[in-house]
Amino acid sequence: MGIFRSSSSPETISQESAAEMKDDAQSSVIHQETASSDAHQTKWRVSKAGDGDVAMALFDSPTEIREPIDPEDERRLVRKIDLMILPYLAVCYAFFYIDKTTLAYAAIFGIREDLHLEGTQYSWLSSIFYFGFLVWALPTNFLMQRLPVGRYLGANIFMWGALLMCQAAATNFTTLAVLRALSGAAEACSDPSFMLITSMWYTRRQQPIRMGIWYTANGFGIALGGLLGYGIGNIKGSLPSWKFEFLIIGALCCIWGVVMYIMLPDSPVTAKGLSLKEKKIAVERLRENQTGVENKHLKPYQVKEAFMDVKLYLFFLLGVVGNIPNGGISNFGTIIIKGFGFSTLVTTLMQIPYGFLIAISILFCVFLNDYMARRGAQTRCYFILIFLVPNICGAFGLCFLGSHNKAGRLICYYLTGPYNAAFVLILSLTTANTAGHTKKVVQNAVLFLGYCTGNIAGPFFYKTSQSPRYTLGIWSMIVSHLLEVCIVIALRVVLSRENRRRDSIQSAQEGGLEGRDLDATAFSDMTDKENLNFRYIY
Repeated sequence: MGIFRSSSSPETISQESAAEMKDDAQSSVIHQETASSDAHQTKWRVSKAGDGDVAMALFDSPTEIREPIDPEDERRLVRKIDLMILPYLAVCYAFFYIDKTTLAYAAIFGIREDLHLEGTQYSWLSSIFYFGFLVWALPTNFLMQRLPVGRYLGANIFMWGALLMCQAAATNFTTLAVLRALSGAAEACSDPSFMLITSMWYTRRQQPIRMGIWYTANGFGIALGGLLGYGIGNIKGSLPSWKFEFLIIGALCCIWGVVMYIMLPDSPVTAKGLSLKEKKIAVERLRENQTGVENKHLKPYQVKEAFMDVKLYLFFLLGVVGNIPNGGISNFGTIIIKGFGFSTLVTTLMQIPYGFLIAISILFCVFLNDYMARRGAQTRCYFILIFLVPNICGAFGLCFLGSHNKAGRLICYYLTGPYNAAFVLILSLTTANTAGHTKKVVQNAVLFLGYCTGNIAGPFFYKTSQSPRYTLGIWSMIVSHLLEVCIVIALRVVLSRENRRRDSIQSAQEGGLEGRDLDATAFSDMTDKENLNFRYIY
């Protein structure tokens, strides 16, 4: 379990045991093809439901393209894929975070006074967004499996922008609460769809960096949100500044939703921007994942297996404890900073360095993790723990530093940013450690049910009577992160033990670990439990 050791290779898979293959043969459809001019036959293995991944349509047999891919061709294709996918996801993710902070900026621009929000009503407006997200999380993930994911995502972004614009017309708490709940439902497909798209296009080793790149837009979104907030705050018009905040950002989101609908490809199998050869290479690169590209059929047995898998509950808990701090900071961060003595407009500008710190932390984390992964180290859980340390230190500082120490408290507030790097690796652990498309959909949905729960609960620890220090809210951050440390350690132990168990089984078989037939299950749409070739990353 040392940092420089791995159970087998962390980014590869191995052959299913003979005993399980015999059992699965009774419930799996096996399609035999002649792979070449010789008499060698290969077999497609598929899931218990009797069908495999959509990627199988590109190949006549599991071994059709087994000659080595030219590294330069692959690098050229990966660069092309990056340009086809990452800019759209990154800009979209920046808008997601700007949207989450529109209420925070509206708060310092006077929405609480204009709508006569009292008591915990502002906290409810912060949380009710995630009630909409929570209710629609599972249905939207199942729709995402059935529909073209790029177009579905674009349509939801457009709807979400339109609902954001409508919030400018709210005249009371009830109207704004309903609109925010609907906005949450429209955004429920966001992170899960990004995770599915990333897993469709990139190898498991490449996924953290690509997730880091689009999640880095989270930090740039905070910085851009600060600039937009400053600019909007200087608009002298007939409407209050908080109305312009909703109208301008909502309109930009609608425009980007149309761009995503038209431009974002749905999968490497159907991408119009790739030739047939490029599609085959794009898919061929993913054989080692053993997670496939996608399958459009909902498989009830995979839903059942997901809820019987301990990983699902560990990821749910990580979603909860990781986002109790986020639910508070994203909605009360501007109020905390303003409490340091800054003016309203300066408060918006003070978010800019915070956003850049988040972006730098994410990039540093994912590239350092990739450096270790290329050397065979299993480090993702370790880096999650490392990047939790600044947040814990910053939270303790906010709790104990005196109000007169404004510079120290501001630095401690900024130290709460690097947690985003840890959350990126949590997302990458989810996509890397779940196989079977229906199971992936359920796992992603449940992770974000936890995400919603944490974001719903977070704002209620920030009592109006404790403004601007919010002692209870800061303690909720400390306790949540300490619990997160325990859950991450437990997850690493569970995954590493299972890898060792599979290594032991397969080492005792004829041919051992080196005699594995990886091709037969590469696009089987089997779950990680069904497919003993699968290896977990931790």
